[in-house]
Amino acid sequence: MSEATTPDEPGFRRAARVQVAARVRQGRARVRTSFVPTLQAAVAAGLSWALAYYALGHEFPFFAPVCAWVALGFSADRQVRRVAELAVGVAIGVGLGDLVVHVIGSGPWQIALVLFVSATLARFIDRGAVLTTQAGVQAIVIVGLPALSASGSSPLGRWTDALVGGVVALGVAALSPDDPRRRPRAQARQAVLELAGMLDVLARGLRTGSAHDVEDALIRGRASQPALDDWREGAANARNLARVSPAGRRHRDELGALGASAVYVDRAMRNARVLARRSLSVVEADHDRGLGEVGGTLEQLARATESLAGSLAVGGGTLPTRRELVAVAERLDPFRLAPDDWQVQSLVLLLRSLTVDLLEAAGAPGGEAREALPEL
Repeated sequence: MSEATTPDEPGFRRAARVQVAARVRQGRARVRTSFVPTLQAAVAAGLSWALAYYALGHEFPFFAPVCAWVALGFSADRQVRRVAELAVGVAIGVGLGDLVVHVIGSGPWQIALVLFVSATLARFIDRGAVLTTQAGVQAIVIVGLPALSASGSSPLGRWTDALVGGVVALGVAALSPDDPRRRPRAQARQAVLELAGMLDVLARGLRTGSAHDVEDALIRGRASQPALDDWREGAANARNLARVSPAGRRHRDELGALGASAVYVDRAMRNARVLARRSLSVVEADHDRGLGEVGGTLEQLARATESLAGSLAVGGGTLPTRRELVAVAERLDPFRLAPDDWQVQSLVLLLRSLTVDLLEAAGAPGGEAREALPEL
């Protein structure tokens, strides 16, 4: 989980290496999450082109795959209503644009006219902003690039292509399994594993007294923020879905818990960065009394954080994880871990706040999480 550190490696090179490693990890996680939706959208685009070409006899069915791809995209968040809005918006824009080009040609006032008419019609049909935006964009594409319409003799040719793509996209959205928990669960796992990895590197730095490892932990914590932001955004979208979707309402409790956990883990990461910055000054000042034991406790916390990532990813109960976190919390007595060094004791105090955040992320009430700590 943690990258090896070379003591004589220049600081800027270490920072770049840690940041690149974080981006690679997060990139792999995004690919895993979007692999199946992207494959489905690509196949749908190819199928749309084939239907328009072979079944309708259109020589250049450009807008069939365009409509399918725009409507489906690469996200697993495929509500049938949203896909329908996108598909209808593309069809309206393409149809009106094609009609305008064939009747009055192309130019600046034609673009203004078709944009106004397509947006007005889209607003009349539905209140969705996505539908209106796509209608306007596709109309501009058709009128602004009339060569796209020149390949078809009928003013409805491009519109039927878009219609084919929209129908295929709706079919894929309707037949695909719709579990609103899938995406926020995957995002939760990735974000919490980023935190666990940072804690692991920081624990190693405290155990060995390596300022390089502590610096790497801090860099890794900063580079992990995009994963946390993605999770918070995904959890918020899932909560919104739970209000309107039957599938979301069935899982309302878990979606709400994932959203709450995202907030607590974000706090935990911020506390972990503060802990890393403070640890760097302590390690550089050679305050080694008690650092090894604090590092061991932090390593135990990293293992519990990995357990939390697994629990959130599968939607199982977090009770075993809470027991692991409570076991860590019970050790966080600054006067026992570092009886003779107030600076090391300050690290334990920061670690206490971090552990409480993780307990709350695992579903423990705030009072119960704080009660798990030894009294000061």
